Amino acid sequence: MALAALLLTSVCAVAQESDRVLPSLDLPDALRSAVPLPVSEADLPTVEAVEYFKVSDQPLQLECPVFEPSGDLLFCEVFGGRVYRLTPDKKLSTVLGENELRPAGLEVHKNGRIYMAELGDFAAQGSVVSMDADGTNIEEIVPRSSGFLADDLVFDKQGGFYFTDFKGGSSRPDGGVYYVGPDGGDPVSILPNLRIANGIGLSADGKTLWVTELAGGKLHRVSLSDATTVAPFGDVITYTFTGAGPDSLRLDADGNVYVAMYGQARVLVFNPLGLPIGQYLLPGRDEGHNLRSTSMAIRPGTDEMLILTNDWDKGRGSTIFAVRALAKAAPTFAIDE
Repeated sequence: MALAALLLTSVCAVAQESDRVLPSLDLPDALRSAVPLPVSEADLPTVEAVEYFKVSDQPLQLECPVFEPSGDLLFCEVFGGRVYRLTPDKKLSTVLGENELRPAGLEVHKNGRIYMAELGDFAAQGSVVSMDADGTNIEEIVPRSSGFLADDLVFDKQGGFYFTDFKGGSSRPDGGVYYVGPDGGDPVSILPNLRIANGIGLSADGKTLWVTELAGGKLHRVSLSDATTVAPFGDVITYTFTGAGPDSLRLDADGNVYVAMYGQARVLVFNPLGLPIGQYLLPGRDEGHNLRSTSMAIRPGTDEMLILTNDWDKGRGSTIFAVRALAKAAPTFAIDE
């Protein structure tokens, strides 16, 4: 009888405990998104992009958007090595078919040749090459034997270029930024010890270099004394990102900086001091679509900005979206010099 009474008491205690109202979280819909906006960025001015052009029903890793003087858009597909051309009236053609190059950045020289930063084996064998506008006559500028994983590049007014070295990881600062002068030569280290250096951009006066760290989650603002010299105390981290890392970046004519957020289906905008001032969201992101937003380009002479992404395994293929930037496109070496 004593044992039975004890068991009954225990059962009643458990029942009473289960009837207690326990504290619980009541999440708003915004935080139930597949990629909720960080609280610190949720109140930024925000607009959703619209579809501009469906590139493929396949999940191609689109990257490298850059406009030619003709107004055509060049862009690439990383893993197959293809380079595409899209005319203003939305006619798509292939400049360079499937090959062993792994392009991640394109720029156009004023002589019309296309420069490509490519990731090679994604370990230690990338390069920078150039080619004619039709994809022929490929020449090495920075050979694979140099040991860089070239991911993105930008020209300066003199015809030299900066490129990012994609090496490293969240605990391995093995990447960096390098400069190759207009007459070629060995790359000169500008900003070492980065955790997967990725996006890069240069102000119109050539005095401020912007760089993202994909694995480090940082935005660097680098003041330059000359092409290869960082000004005293000139390297500043202006922003630390939350969540999946910052990818490619572009500048507009007012010096605003646009950073593609890979894995988040959005683009963050920063003012010339590196302070966040707005964001562009891609459709379907709350349901996990179009998350692989890699890069963007502003059409010269306009404020039309095109954003590249793919849907990976979610079924919506590869798409270019469009928005209005805060200002017109920044001058480019190829078109305006």
